[in-house]
Parts: sequence; C-alpha cells; structure tokens
Amino acid sequence: MEPTPEQSPHHAYPDHWEADVVLRDGGTARIRPITTDDAERLVSFYEQVSDESKYYRFFAPYPRLSDRDVHRFTHHDYVDRVGLAVTIGGEFIGTVRYDRIDDTGRPASAPADEAEVAFLVQDAHQGRGVASALLEHIAAVARERGIRRFAAEVLPANNKMIKVFRDGGYTQRRSFEDGSVHLTLDLEPTEKSLAVQRGREQRAEARSVQRLLAPGSVAVIGTGRTPGGVGRTVLRNLLAAGYTGRTYAVNRAFDEGLATLDGVPAHRSLGEIDEQVDLAVIAVPAHRVPEAVADCGEHGVQGLVVLSAGYAERGAEGRELQRELVRQARSYGMRIIGPNAFGIINTAETVRLNASLAPESPARGRIGLFTQSGAIGIALLSGLHRRGAGLSSFISAGNRADVSGNDFLQYSFEDPDTDVALLYLESLGNPRKFTRLARRTAAVKPVVVVKGARHSGTNPPGHAVPVSRIPDTTVSALMRQAGVIRVDTVTEMVDAGILLAGQPLPAGPRVAILGNSESLGLLTYDACLAEGLRPRPPVDLTTAASPQDFRDALAEALADGTCDAVIVTAIPWVGENGEAETGDGQVLAEALTKAVAGGAAKPVAVVHVEIGGLAEALAAASSTAAPRPRTAAPRTVSPEAGADRAAATAPEATKDRAGTTAPATAAARTGPTAPGTATATPALGTPTSEAPASGTPTSGTPADATADPEAPPRPGRIPAYPAAERAVRALAEAVKYAQWRRQAAVPGKIPEFLDDTIDEAGAAALIEAQLATAPDPRGRPLTHDEARELLGRYGIDVRSTLPAPDPEAAVAAAARLGYPVALKTTAPHLRHRADLGGVRLDVADEEALRRAYGELTDLLGKPAELLPVVQAMAPRGVDTVVRASIDAAAGAILSFGLAGAPSELLGDTAHRLVPATDRDAAELIRSIRAAPVLFGWRGSAPVDTAALEELLLRLSRLVDDHPEVVSVALEPVVVAPQGLTVLGASVRLAPPPARSDVGPRRLPNY
Repeated sequence: MEPTPEQSPHHAYPDHWEADVVLRDGGTARIRPITTDDAERLVSFYEQVSDESKYYRFFAPYPRLSDRDVHRFTHHDYVDRVGLAVTIGGEFIGTVRYDRIDDTGRPASAPADEAEVAFLVQDAHQGRGVASALLEHIAAVARERGIRRFAAEVLPANNKMIKVFRDGGYTQRRSFEDGSVHLTLDLEPTEKSLAVQRGREQRAEARSVQRLLAPGSVAVIGTGRTPGGVGRTVLRNLLAAGYTGRTYAVNRAFDEGLATLDGVPAHRSLGEIDEQVDLAVIAVPAHRVPEAVADCGEHGVQGLVVLSAGYAERGAEGRELQRELVRQARSYGMRIIGPNAFGIINTAETVRLNASLAPESPARGRIGLFTQSGAIGIALLSGLHRRGAGLSSFISAGNRADVSGNDFLQYSFEDPDTDVALLYLESLGNPRKFTRLARRTAAVKPVVVVKGARHSGTNPPGHAVPVSRIPDTTVSALMRQAGVIRVDTVTEMVDAGILLAGQPLPAGPRVAILGNSESLGLLTYDACLAEGLRPRPPVDLTTAASPQDFRDALAEALADGTCDAVIVTAIPWVGENGEAETGDGQVLAEALTKAVAGGAAKPVAVVHVEIGGLAEALAAASSTAAPRPRTAAPRTVSPEAGADRAAATAPEATKDRAGTTAPATAAARTGPTAPGTATATPALGTPTSEAPASGTPTSGTPADATADPEAPPRPGRIPAYPAAERAVRALAEAVKYAQWRRQAAVPGKIPEFLDDTIDEAGAAALIEAQLATAPDPRGRPLTHDEARELLGRYGIDVRSTLPAPDPEAAVAAAARLGYPVALKTTAPHLRHRADLGGVRLDVADEEALRRAYGELTDLLGKPAELLPVVQAMAPRGVDTVVRASIDAAAGAILSFGLAGAPSELLGDTAHRLVPATDRDAAELIRSIRAAPVLFGWRGSAPVDTAALEELLLRLSRLVDDHPEVVSVALEPVVVAPQGLTVLGASVRLAPPPARSDVGPRRLPNY
C-alpha cells in the first residue's frame, strides 16, 4: 500500500511492517499498516463484527462507525498513532491500534513511552490466532517507535482478549478499575514471550503443511481430456494410490456434457463443485496459473501444489511471475508447494495421497522426505522403493517459492508417523531458524541432510536469500552442533534413513563383528578403526556355518554387555555336499530376525555378498520371533590374521568374492550408504525404547541414545548392505548422533561467574562512541588500544605492545616493559607470519634488541613499512587462534584452532554457533585434529584448557551481547600449563546485519 498526501509528510508509509503470517489453523494472512484508502474496507469489516464484539471493543452498544471514527481509524502518523490490519483476499478480518499517551492517559508524543492498545477481530475468524499475531507485530512496531509499555482496558467478560494478553509471555500488571480490567504490558521481549512466539510458529507452520498433506478433497486443475499429460498423470496416481478423500478433475476446456473422467466428477471450474475443495493441484501453463489461483482463492481452497513450470528457472521475467504467484496465493490465505514441483505424497492409511508425478506410491513407512529437486526426488523415491523402504510423507518443493525445508521440519517434529526426517537442500533461506528447528527436532528424531550446491552457493530460482561466506566445512560443523546428520550424497542419505527408521540407536562405539568370512570380517574391523569406532575382534563362524549358527552367534552378541552394535557379514555358505550354495536368503533372514527379536535393543546391520534374496527377505521380515539356544561354536579371528583360512573347504570362487572383492559395510543410525543396496524398513507402530527428554513429544520418536541394552527389543527390519565400508561409516554417524542425543538431554550452560566480571554497559558505550566517529557507514577496525579497552570490559586481557619506529624507541619500550621482550612487525602482510622472519623472541638485553632490530630492517624493509612493536614475553605454551565473526546468513560463529600454517593449510579449525555454552567451549577445543597437543602429546605438559574455555565463553558473550562487533581475532593466544596470554587482537565494528530469526512471526518474502 502507498501513502496518500493526507498522511504525515514526516513519516513515510512503513512498508517493512508488512508481513505474511501463518495463523493457528495453517492458513495465511497479510498484516499491514492501515491507510486512508482503507475507509470502505474498515466500514465493511465493522459491519461483519457481532454486536457483542463491538460492545467488548467500545464498552457500549456501537452499531456503526461514524465518519469521524472512520477518519480517526484510517489516519495515522505511524509514530504516535498506528493501526495495523489483518487481511485475507484484500478484506479486513482483524485490526489493532495504538495511541501514545502520557502519564495521565492523554494523547502524547515522544518521549512518552506508553501507548493504549485495542483489538477487534471479526467473529468468523476468532480462534485462529489473529489477535495473537497482531499483538506480536504491534509490539514490534511500538518498540521501534520508542514505546515500552502497552496499556489496555478490557471488560471482565471478554475472556478471549484477556487470554491473548495473558498468554503473550510479556511481563504484565493487572488491576480492576471502574468495572474493567486494566492491563499494563512491558514490551521488552522475555524468554517466555520468545518461547510463546516460537511455539505458536511451530504449531501454525506444522498445521499449514499438515493441511497440504492430509486434505479432505483434491481438485486436479488442468486434467487433460486424453490420456497422458501432467494433470491426467496426477489424477491417475491419486486414484491408483487409493486416496480416501474426494477427487475432482477440472479443466475449462471440458465439454459441457462431460460428467466424469476416469471415474471422478469432471468440472470446468471450481465454482461448479458443490463441496469444499481443500487442495488444488495446478497443472496448467504458467500464463493460466493466475486465473486458476484466483478461482481457488475465491472458492476457499486451503493449499496449492503448482506443478507448472516457466517461473524463476526461466530468468528475470519468470522470477517476477513467481513472486506474484506467491503474493496472489497468500492474499487468499493459501500456501504453495512449488512452482515447478514434482508433487506430494502421504502414505497414512487414512489419507493415501499421491498427488505427484511418481508412478508408484511408496509403501507406508516411518521416513519423511523433503527435496528441493524433482530429479533428486525421483531418484530417492526409486531408491527407497527398490529397497523396500517406506515413507510417511514426501514433498518435492521445486522452486520452493513458499513451503520450505523449515516448514517440513516444523511438521516432522510433531508428526507421530515420522521417525526420521530426510532433507535434500540446495540453500538455507533462514539458516538461524533452520539450526534452531533442526536442534529441536533432532532431540527427538534423527534429521539427515544432504546439502547440494555446497561450493557454488546457488539459491533456488527466484530466491534472494543472504549468501553465506563461510566455507562448507564450517556449515557442516554448525549442522553437527545442531544434531543434524549431514551426509554427502543422496545415496548415503537413503542408507542412513532406512537404518534410522528400523534400528535403535547405539549406546556407544563398541562393535561386534561376526560372519562366515574371515576376510570380510577383517575389512569390517579395519573400517571400524578408520571411523573411530571400537570393534571387537571378528568372530569367524567359518564358511560351513548354517543359518542357525548365525542366529545363535547374533543372539550371543546382542546379549553381550560389552558391545553396542553388531555387524553381520555373510557370504554363500557350503552345503552338505561340500559345494558352495548361493544361499537361501529367506532362511538366513528369518534366523537373523528371530535373534534380533529376542535380543537387547542394539542396531544390527548385515553386510552380504552374493546371497540371493537376503536383502529383500530382511526388508520384508519383522523382528518378532524369540531366539533359540546357541548350537555353533564360532572362533575369534585375530585382526592381524591373513586371508580367509577357514575358506579352505570352499571353492576358490567363493573365497575370492569374500576375501577380495567384497566391499565392507555396516549399518548406522545416521551414516552414509548407497541406495539400491541396503534394505531396512521399520515395522509400523514401532515403540521407542526410552522416553525422550522432558518437554518433548513422545509420539513417533526414535529410541533414545541412552537405551538400556537389556531393554525389550524394538521390532524393526534389519538393513542389508553390499559393502562393509559404507555400513561402518553409517554406524559411525549413528554413534555420533547418539552421543549428541545423550548430551542434548542435559544442555550446557553459561557459567554465572561471567556476570561478575563483565561490563556490558561500558562496552556498549564504547561501541556507540566508536561507531559515531566512523566515517564509513560499513564500520571500522579498532586500533590496538581501542580493541584492548573493549575486550577488557569482558575480562579478556590483551598484552600491551609499544610502538618501536626506531631502535631508540624500541630500547625505551623494552626498558619500560622489562626484559626479556619480543620484537615483531605488525605490517598486514607480515602479521602472524613468523615463518617470514618478522618475529624475534626472548630478546634478553639492549644489545640483543638493537641487533634484532637491525636484522629485521635489513631483511624485510624500513621501519615505516614494518611497523615494529615491542611486547613483554609471555610464558611458554601452545599458540592458538580464537576468532568470532558474524556471517550474514549463518549468524555469529565462534572458531578455534592452533596457530600456524599447518592448521590453516589443513583447515583444522572447529566452529560453534554463538552463544556458546560451557559444553560447546569444551567440545570446541577437543574437536580439532591437533587437540592432543593441548593435552600432553608426546610427554609435553598439558596446558590450561580451563582458561582457554573461559576465554571462548567470554568472547562468545561479547559477540552475543553486541552484534555490532562483527569480527574479532585473538592471535596468538599462548596457552601455558597455568593460564594463557592474548598477544594480539583485532576487532571490527559495524552496524549489525539484519536478522531474519528475531522479531514477530512472518513468512519469508523472496
């Protein structure tokens, strides 16, 4: 909306207050400022409000608005008087207004910081969360305009409005005066108000996806009159899947006499359909989509799946078409999957929806799948289908103009039919929100992600999201911090998914290996060591082992409290006649599933070579049988042993397959594997072995990582893999995820001692003063002394340096600091480059200092170029680097590594999101590959890691408290056996980048 000349010339129309929001029932609405053009809309809105609601608003019968009222409610200065409206289809469904007041309650201007607020919501839309959304947005507007408190008068009988204020989470005071309830709300966000806001966001966005996936009726718009074509294909797939709702075929080109098509009612428009249509699948050319969307909006359709192409993937014109499509759909309260989408699937027995181009609907299972690519979606569906794995839901979002991976996480979090969420993403439109949602979801069920476009940094067509400048390794580390299982390929994602959906989490890294091939067992053993697992020596059942021997050995391993997971390796066994058999996969599968059914809840994976039907049988078999007594006597194989000694009785071909060509694999809760080879589908209604952490939903969550090994087993299906290495990598990921789950159950904290040694207000004043003098609006770097002062406010002491522009100044500085000293250059091209000879340490006296000064200038250049300084020597220790920076997309990041070229060259740096907890700080310094250097490597003295962790926490707190601190580098930080010394620091200040994860709820606008 544009302002009119009647509005205040001093305050332009604040278009940044406009926002699309998701309401409680999953529908969308538009919130925007009210303008003078809204007079007719306001009158029409008021006429549709009940007399009771009008009475609650004005405390008296008020049947209609006077011209004066209309003028007052539509004329605002957007500072002292502000009105917001919620619109659907361009019409008002709710309004809110504030008027700034003074201490006596009379109209006022700034600096008065209190305002009177009043709401009115159309009765037909009450209960949809309209007032709650308006409160969030009007509070944000008020804070922006310097208002700190809202005052409201509410009649005691107006329980709904009282509840809106009470449940908002703001600090409030309440009194009863003159027959009404007087409420005062402090508008400063609190932990409770933020939790309330995010809880509402989660429920609303989850509901919006649920409405798309479980519609009561579906209309396919653009259904062809002849077989073939996109629309007709979707209609056929809907019918083939056995969709339980009502289905309609819609095409404006249908003959008037056509009543049915493929057995479903055929119509020329939605207006001809007498019943409510919940979901419309649009398969018409792009230029006809606006007409179809308008038809849907005017007839109450709740959501759209737009299969049509010709949008942002076609260039600038297409991008604008895509944005207009989103604006049009949201104006009617509808959400969109697409455009250029492949479709959606819901296998729930009560729905059976296949509104996609997938010719076969997948089996019902416990895996939820989201992909931004139709081609990847086809590959994933095909791979899961080949391996007998089932899905709970599937969304292929195409250009992802509206519904995103974040929405899918919101839905998956509370979906009782989903145990594992798999996502193929090419961008993170709101990385801060993604990590927040992923962390919460991963605490109750695994989240497996493949990130495409890792190096190109591309976004979905039509998106203008911030591009992260951090390397892909950092993105991966931050995902790990949030509990996300990140794998490199869609093949690995499928393998991880089928294991996670069918097997419990491992309680630790100890792995038992058993099978009838010594060589395959040794390959598995080596792979476990390479992945950081703790394998036990393989148990060789010999090639003469029968399915019963496998069952008994597996039962024994599951009962053994010294192992946390089992990998079964199998090659064709030798029959009674001495000939190698291809093996009856069904028999072996039954034996293994019976052993699992009677054993402890531990993950089991099978690595097999040339055993026909085994993978298929394992996928189909459910672990329900009880174990039988052990009859075989296996032998333990030394990992140092050579080739398959036991295979001497088998034909050479069998030995070769097991000992030389069989790749190694192991199954895991989160690791990488390849589709088409592993098979694992969970039984429906699978229970968990342990309840999740308090406060989290219990429905549909996987077994907790802390599961008791002796607890009753979780029925499931055993995944099978053709290569040991892949399975072991998967199991290693499962171990890491299980460990994260255990730690997440008791979150870290920020030590209280920091509060006593931090001057937040003093730091804020310094930052404000420095930015006020910055000539560049992009900010400025601080000088050494300025950085020392700012860091000192947070208890970070930087050792002082004194300039040495000539030898005499160097001698004077050393005399002031006391020998021994260090002489070093600070020129940008030489800073922190001891390898170039720009540093002289342990300079013991004046003579040595003059000599060192001459060497530096002779070797590297004039003092004016080198900018030499003198610094007192620090205690000997390990040189490290601590950094913090703000990334436009990912947010504030804390980093740690050892100083020097080797660490930089190898990328041996660890990262955590800010704010960091005590656990984050401890993990940060232990997660680099060179961490042993800090803990007494090769007999050296361990350094003071507690002091290093405290430094990390202090820097994290500084960046979190003051987002204007966009970059900090402490280099080097010398960590000694007792204490540490920060020898160098650089700080850059700048106006903080806009954050998309704070403020009132709103859908992204691309």
